[in-house]
This record gives sequence, structure tokens and C-alpha cells, in this order.
Amino acid sequence: MDHLDRILLSGIYNVRKGKTQLHKWAERLVVLCGTCLIVSSVKDCQTGKMHILPLVGGKIEEVKRRQYSLAFSSAGAQAQTYHVSFETLAEYQRWQRQASKVVSQRISTVDLSCYSLEEVPEHLFYSQDITYLNLRHNFMQLERPGGLDTLYKFSQLKGLNLSHNKLGLFPILLCEISTLTELNLSCNGFRDLPSQIGNLLNLQTLCLDGNFLTTLPEELGNLQQLSSLGISFNNFSQIPEVYEKLTMLDKVVMAGNCLEVLNLGVLNRMNHIKHVDLRMNHLKTMVIENLEGNKHITHVDLRDNRLTDLDLSSLCSLEQLHCERNQLRELTLSGFSLRTLYASSNRLTAVNVYPVPSLLTSLDLSRNLLECVPDWACEAKKIEVLDVSYNLLTEVPIRILSSLSLRKLMLGHNHVQNLPTLVEHIPLEVLDLQHNALTRLPDTLFSKALNLRYLNASANSLESLPSACTGEESLSMLQLLYLTNNLLTDQCIPVLVGHPHLRILHLANNQLQTFPASKLNKLEQLEELNLSGNKLKTIPTTIANCKRLHTLVAHSNNISIFPEILQLPQIQFVDLSCNDLTEILIPEALPATLQDLDLTGNTNLVLEHKTLDIFSHITTLKIDQKPLPTTDSTVTSTFWSHGLAEMAGQRNKLCVSALAMDNFAEGVGAVYGMFDGDRNEELPRLLQCTMADVLLEEVQQSTNDTVFMANTFLVSHRKLGMAGQKLGSSALLCYIRPDTADPASSFSLTVANVGTCQAVLCRGGKPVPLSKVFSLEQDPEEAQRVKDQKAIITEDNKVNGVTCCTRMLGCTYLYPWILPKPHISSTPLTIQDELLILGNKALWEHLSYTEAVNAVRHVQDPLAAAKKLCTLAQSYGCQDNVGAMVVYLNIGEEGCTCEMNGLTLPGPVGFASTTSIKDAPKPATPSSSSGIASEFSSEMSTSEVSSEVGSTASDEHNAGGLDTALLPRPERRCSLHPTPTSGLFQRQPSCATFSSNQSDNGLDRDDDQPVEGVITNGSKVEVEVDIHCCRGRDLENSPPLRESSPTPCSEEHARGSCFGIRRQNSVNSGIVLPISKDRMELQKSPSTSCLYGKKLSNGSIVPLEDSLNLIEVATEVPKRKTGYFAAPTQMEPEDQFVVPRDLEEEVKEQMKQHQDSRLEPEPHEEDRTEPLEEFDTAL
Repeated sequence: MDHLDRILLSGIYNVRKGKTQLHKWAERLVVLCGTCLIVSSVKDCQTGKMHILPLVGGKIEEVKRRQYSLAFSSAGAQAQTYHVSFETLAEYQRWQRQASKVVSQRISTVDLSCYSLEEVPEHLFYSQDITYLNLRHNFMQLERPGGLDTLYKFSQLKGLNLSHNKLGLFPILLCEISTLTELNLSCNGFRDLPSQIGNLLNLQTLCLDGNFLTTLPEELGNLQQLSSLGISFNNFSQIPEVYEKLTMLDKVVMAGNCLEVLNLGVLNRMNHIKHVDLRMNHLKTMVIENLEGNKHITHVDLRDNRLTDLDLSSLCSLEQLHCERNQLRELTLSGFSLRTLYASSNRLTAVNVYPVPSLLTSLDLSRNLLECVPDWACEAKKIEVLDVSYNLLTEVPIRILSSLSLRKLMLGHNHVQNLPTLVEHIPLEVLDLQHNALTRLPDTLFSKALNLRYLNASANSLESLPSACTGEESLSMLQLLYLTNNLLTDQCIPVLVGHPHLRILHLANNQLQTFPASKLNKLEQLEELNLSGNKLKTIPTTIANCKRLHTLVAHSNNISIFPEILQLPQIQFVDLSCNDLTEILIPEALPATLQDLDLTGNTNLVLEHKTLDIFSHITTLKIDQKPLPTTDSTVTSTFWSHGLAEMAGQRNKLCVSALAMDNFAEGVGAVYGMFDGDRNEELPRLLQCTMADVLLEEVQQSTNDTVFMANTFLVSHRKLGMAGQKLGSSALLCYIRPDTADPASSFSLTVANVGTCQAVLCRGGKPVPLSKVFSLEQDPEEAQRVKDQKAIITEDNKVNGVTCCTRMLGCTYLYPWILPKPHISSTPLTIQDELLILGNKALWEHLSYTEAVNAVRHVQDPLAAAKKLCTLAQSYGCQDNVGAMVVYLNIGEEGCTCEMNGLTLPGPVGFASTTSIKDAPKPATPSSSSGIASEFSSEMSTSEVSSEVGSTASDEHNAGGLDTALLPRPERRCSLHPTPTSGLFQRQPSCATFSSNQSDNGLDRDDDQPVEGVITNGSKVEVEVDIHCCRGRDLENSPPLRESSPTPCSEEHARGSCFGIRRQNSVNSGIVLPISKDRMELQKSPSTSCLYGKKLSNGSIVPLEDSLNLIEVATEVPKRKTGYFAAPTQMEPEDQFVVPRDLEEEVKEQMKQHQDSRLEPEPHEEDRTEPLEEFDTAL
């Protein structure tokens, strides 16, 4: 509507009003604005006195008696005309051309939704042709110049949408718009309706959903043309009696109200009602006033109620019934007209239908407690779809399997041990037998079910397959075959040749050792092949004949030779991870269709730079990351390692992202996350990139897990910005950290989630769910909250038709129905905790907690375990994006990597002893199974980027040619035995360079005594040291040591002079250091007095009594970068220590003095003091 307030033409011309010559010509200001001609006096044009002539639908005519003149006429019975005389031909033609366009316009529909309007724009009232006006999602007011009380001016208005305006009170003047046929007033907070609504006699559709109505006025019965009345999600406790008067209505739409009793007697009195929608009420019981049958109701929807028994046998004309997600134990219906029945997710043990439903075509009894298929279902002659999965069936009647009408049979997740032998040909097309106890399939299955196109027999105990043909040529039409997780051997491969039309074949997690080349050669129609989890050593070279193959999944085998798949013209996805590949033979040109190549987990595979260059055009290349320079922090991975798998399925984009950081917060914890955007890939990637950094900031602000986790989600929600307005994402975040609250536990696990992503902990072989599913179907409390806030829940159980989730990050336009508030739980980790599984909605829809845990408990490699979970989900019918992360836990003393040296390791609340420290052994590099991979991609997928946190130069630099053996290392401590955090100042290690003329140690001249451990070159002092982990010589005036110290202290410690300072960045942290006796002198120094209590760059405050020597405390130390994209820092040339030639002798002399000081004789008993603790500094 922006063009309506724009002036098209204007000028001062001679104007005459009317068609006759009674009026004189006068000079006027003429403006063609929008669709109107505005004529005003030249003097009074600024005062608002003007004549407005709507031109839409009117006409423009030439005035023949006057040169260069036009007659502008409006439309309608009382049309007005203005004659305008122009001075030149050019002006005449310009006005005629522009006005003709305006006249030809027909503005009948105006959409002003979501514009934050408080009133209708004034220029709209000049157009009388508006028939439909949409003002949805605004802030319309009643008493304003363009408010709702002025809408009656639209004389032709037929449709008006005022939903979501929070009006509170019904605009009574709307009842004066007698032309209205459609009125939408949903979600406005109305508590009652005025009686004047009965004046809208032409009204045909009235929508009042999402209000607080409890009754309807009797005057509503005057609307005899009303054919649709929506009063869903209000507060009605019974069906309004006015329905009896509205004879044009054929539906009762009252979903989401407060009905507790289903009174069939009321419905019997409404002979015009055919459809009844009572979803999401509080129905518990049913009342039948008489035995008279109801012959007019054909469709009933009772989903998501609280019914335990339902008897609708009196509804003789019932054709369709929805009663899912109740608590039904028994169901009784009339079968005269029954066509479809949906009764899943109940507790049904018996379903009675009489007589036999001869018209029944679809029956869904899944997720119940049925032990056998009802007899009447076996006798139904027209049934085409039967779903009895997730029940307690032990056998399948032969009458069902041999039905001449059945097209689709779902028998999965039962206890069926065998199927009856087929004798006659059947028209069955889809057969699902997964998760049963089958050891064999009927021998005549493929020969009698010639129309069978889909067969899923995964998760059984099949050892062989029946033959597909009896003669020379097979007539099988089978296209999709899923046989994952069985006991099949190589002997089943020849049988597959009998299915020449196979397009998708899944044989994962069986006992295959070879795949004969001659057999694979005959499967020319193959498009997707999954052979993962077997014992294959090679893929036959005849796979090159499968010209239509676009997906090959063969991870977790023993394949050593790269298959010849790069010759296939349509290959897109190849997964050969977790094998024994050593080299790859690459053709001259790769297929342009190749998008994803996964080679992770092949520990012996070495790719040359030339190979990587050839692979550079692949969208996603996943290979093992080369081992990084070992640092102390890498030892933390001893306690946990992870593997990640993400598969797009049959969708063309991946909307799942994951976060994995084995070394988080300087190596003292770990963070893992899963994000599912459903249909959008933007938000999961944004959350993957930002959420770890947000968590790190919040952890530094609060130690309360509920506080910092909740703040992490809220801040991440805010950081989504405009992208989070209409898009949303489920999010799951798991944080492992040292447990200071529970002395019996070493680590605690804090889990927070919104949406449908879930985390499950395996404790002692049993699954322990740690998250909560926030969806309308699985969380009644959340569904009730959304109902109370008057959201509109559509029939597919989605909030406003957008999402089934009630809590998400993003989707801010659906507030307050969709919230970012997470569910938070904390669990102390014990030695019984084996692994942690993170998965998105698609994974947990197809795998139970128990099956997922049992599937990966004994898999050694976490990457292979995650791959296995995704493969199982796809083989069980998942066609959506699926993501799984498996975190192996090794929480126990056997996982400790501390340098004990005869020391007693402290508990979580103890202090470490102060003794001499030896060099630590070299930490092991992470294995490839940790799931860390690099991607060479034009669109770098962050889920594959290494999560290794960058190290500072002080962690990685070598000694620059000096003898580092002379410098002892501190005791390396693992995260299992951290030093106590109470009273300790924690700081990230850094490299600091101090100018000599600004150093606070008082050494500003070359002739001063140099500080021990610091090398000067005459112009500046260069220090590369963990600046918060040095210890002074003597102890004085320190707080007393706690009695619970696990190791004895020296006599001086016993007098109360021990204070601890802990390193935070690595596993070497945890060394308790006493404060120097020079502390009091340091406080008196004017150069240091300003430092005490100063806020440091990482947000910490140095207490007055906790400060160190100024050469050890830097006020502006560069912070270590953390986050998912943080890469390890590289050694810069200027960071390397170079000794000038003129100082070489001086350096050697200092090193000699340093070595001699270590060989000083032991002092006498009475003079013995605490020995100096020295640290490894990269000088």
C-alpha cells in the first residue's frame, strides 16, 4: 500500500465541478494521489479543506468543447465529476495517461497484517471498492480517527480479519457492517460477545478461536446463513445450545476447551451436525441419555483427552474416528459405515466392532497392548492399510497375510516368531516386520507377493532369506529391502540377485565377510547400498556397473582397498570411515556429483597434498586430523572421548549441527551439544558457533549450574537476532566439570535442553534419560500451558501450524507460546557411568533408550558407535536428518594420569602436598576415534571442525636451544584430582613481555641484580612463564592450613602459613603454592599498591591478600581464545628466544649459577625451610 500515499501528479489548473455548466471555471490545486483526485483552493490547500474524488472504477473522458480538458468521474450511483483544463498538450496527455491507469485499478483486497498499526491508514477510506481487509497481528485501537469504530465506512466490506490484536473488548460498531460475510476475531482476549452480533445477518463464517469465552449469546441464533463457527481454545465446559438454532452448521469445532463429559444426547438433538471436533479437551466420561441411535454424525475427533473407555456403538453412521493419545482400555464401535479408525497410543486390550466393517479401508491400532489381531479386522473385505506395530502380538493370522485387499501391513515391534506360509498370490506392497523374533521368512513370500515393493525385516534373528524365484526369470518387484541387524551371512547374497529391481539395500550389522562380485554385478538398478558394521575386507570392483548408485555406506568394516566408486556418474555420498584404508587410487577426474566423502577413522590412511587438491571441490570431505603438538591439556581426554555422526537421509540439506569440545574451560571440563533446526539449517549452525563461548562466559559469572545454564540458553536465544524471529531450533547442551559439591564424585554432568533433542546416560548398562521432550504430544503439562495461553493448535499438533515444540531457541514471533527456557538437570558422574548419547528427534523416534545403549556399549570406537546409531535409525525407517553423538566416559581412578611419586592424591576438597616434582611422561595423542576431523569444504561444516582449544605460546614453545632438562616440571594433575577452588585465584596462562623501564620489580638499571629465572637483553625483560603459578621463598602471615589436608605439611605450614594458587589451563593444574614472605613488602611498594584489588582482563578480581610478585602478575595479559572455532596457536618467529652474541657468555654464566644452586648441601634440621619449587618456563 506504499504507492497510495505517493503523489503522482499535481498542478494549478482551471477546474469546473459537475457535468452541467451551472458552475464556473475557477483556479484550483489539483493533485492525483494514489487512487484519488484531490481538488482544493490554492489559498486553503494547507488547511485541509479539499474535495476528494475516488477514481477507481470511474472514468476519464475528453471534453470536446474545451481544448486540452479532461472530465474525471467517480464510480457509483452518486458519481461526481470534475472538469480540468490544462494549458499544454503535453500536460493533457500526461494526466490522461496516468489517470487512465488509476481508473483501471480494482483494489478489492488489502493486506495490512503484521504492521504494528494502531489505526487504519486514512487514505484507505477513499477507496470504496475494498471488500476484504486483513489487519491481523496489529495493535488496533477502538476510539481513534482511523480506529475500529470507523470501519463501518467501508460500505462494500465483506471480509475482515482482526485476529491477534489483543482487543480485550468486542468492537460493537463492527455489528453495523451489514455486508460482512466473513469475520475473524480469534486471539483477542474476549470474555463475552455482545447481543448486537445478531445484526450481522449476512455472516457466513465466524472465527472466535483463542479467546476466553464461556457462553454464546442467544442472538447468535439469528445468523441463519452462518455455515462455519470456530470456538476452539476457549473456556467452554459444554456444547452451547445455540448450535441447535444454527441449522446451516454441519460441524462442532470445539478443540482445546474444558469439556469433561461427552454428552451424546446433546448431539442427538442437532440433526444438522455431521462433524464433531473435541480434541484436547478434558473428556473423561461419556453420557448416553437414551438408546436412540444417531444417524447423522459421520466424523468424530477425540484425540488427546483422558478417556478410559469409549462406546460409540450408537453412532450408526460413523465413518471416521480419531481417538489417539487417550488412556483407552476398551473401544466399542458400530461397523455399519466405518471406513477409517485411528486409535494409536492408548492401552487397548480389546477393540469391538459390530457388525464387521465391510467398508473399512484403514485401521491404526499401533502402540497399544493388543495380544492378537481382532477377528473382525481379519474379515474386513476392503481393508488396505493395517498398522498393529508396537503391540504384544505373538502370531499373525493367515487371514490377514493372505487378504486380497491388504496393501500395507505394519507388524513391527512385536513378539512374532514366525509367519504363516503363503499359498495364494496376494497384492501386498508394503510389509514391515522389524523388531520381532523372526528366525526365517516364509519360503513363498517373494514368489506369492509379486507386488511387494517394500520389506523391512531389520532387528530380527534372520540367518537366511527365501528364494525370489522358482524358474529361470524372477518376477519380483521388490525395490526397498532393509535387513539391518540380523544374523545374515554370505549365503544370503545369491538370493538378492533374484530382485533385479532393487534400488535400496541395507545389510548393515550382519555377519558378512565377502560380497561376490558376480552377484553385485547383477544389481544394476541399485541406488543406495549400506554394508556397514560387517567384516568385509573389500568392495567388489563390479560396483562400477551400478551406474545409478548415489549412496555407499560401508563404515565399520575391515576394508583396506578403496573401492572403485569414483567412476560412478551419479555417486553423491560415500562413507568409508572406521576401516583399514591405506591409500586411495584417484582417477583423473572426479564425478561432479560427489558431495560427501567420509574417510575418518582410517588410522593408516595418509593423503598426499596432490590427493587433497583433487578432493578440494567436494562439498564435504571428512578426514582424520593430524595430531596436534602435545600439551598437558590433552591428557584430559583420558576421561572422555566422543564420536559424531550426521546423515541427511533423503533430504537435500542437513539441518542438524553438533558441538563437541573435549577440552573446555582450559582443559578442566567438556561440552557437547546437539542442535536440530527441523527445516532450517541456519539456526543450528549459529548455535553451534556461539553457544560454547556463551557458556564459558556464564560459567565465569556463576557457579550455580541452574543459573549459568539458563543464562546460556537465554543469551544464545538473544544472539540469534533477526534469524531467530521466524526460525527456531531445538538445542541440547551437556557440560562436564569437576564436582566440588559432592566429595564422593569427581565430575558432574549438567544437561539443559529445549525442543526434541535428548541425552541419555548409560549407567551400569541401563539407560538414564537426562533431558525432557518439549512437544505437544509427549508433554501434557506443556500442552496445557500453551492451551491456557490461547495458542491455536492445528490438527497436525503444531502451534499455529508451525512447530510441535513448545520450547525452542528462536521463533520469537510465537512468544509466549514458544519459550527459550530450558529443562536443566545435574548428575554426579560415577565409575558406573559408561557413556553418554546425544541425539536429535529423528534418532529417538526410531530407537528406544535401551536399544541405543545396548547397540553401542561394546563398540570400542565412539565414532563407530555414533555411526552405528545413525545407520540403525535409517534402516528402521528414518528418512529425515539424523544426528548422534556418543561420548565414552572413563570416570575412575584407573583413568587418572597424575604424577603421584609417592604422594597421596587429594580428594576434591583437599590440598596438595609440596614436594619435589619430576618430569611428566609424554601425554598420548588423541586417537582418531575421538571423532575429530577436518573438512576441506567450500562451505565448511562446523560440526566437523576440530574442537581443540588453542594453546598459548608458554604451553607450546620449546626452550630455544637451552637445556630444558635443567628446569624441572611441575607435578601434572588430571581433572579427576583438581586442587581445591576455595580461596584460590584462577587465571589463564599467558605470555607476558614487560618493558624494563616499566617493570614493577624495581630493576630499572642494567647494573641491578637480575631477577632469578628472568633473562634480560639490556633493553627489555622477556618472560614466558605461567604468570600465576610461581611461588615465593618463605611463608609468613598466611592463613592456617585446614585440618583436612590429606598430606602432611612442614612445620612452617603447621604454623598457618600455606596459601594455594591453582593453574587452570591444563592437566598440570592443581599445584598448591605458598605465598612469599615478601608479600607485605610488596604491598608497601608504591609501584604495586595500585595493582591490588584491580579487575583483570578475564573478569577476575585479585584479592589484596592473594596478590603475587609483580613480575608474576600482568594486568593486561592476552586472554586465551576459546570456542568451537579456536585453532591451536602457532609459534611466531618473533616469539622464539634468540640470545644475542654479546650476551651469550652472560646467559651461560647465569645458567651455570642456576645449576649450581640446585646442588647446594641440605640445611641443618633447625635451619630447614621449605625448598624452592621451580617451574618449567620456555626460555
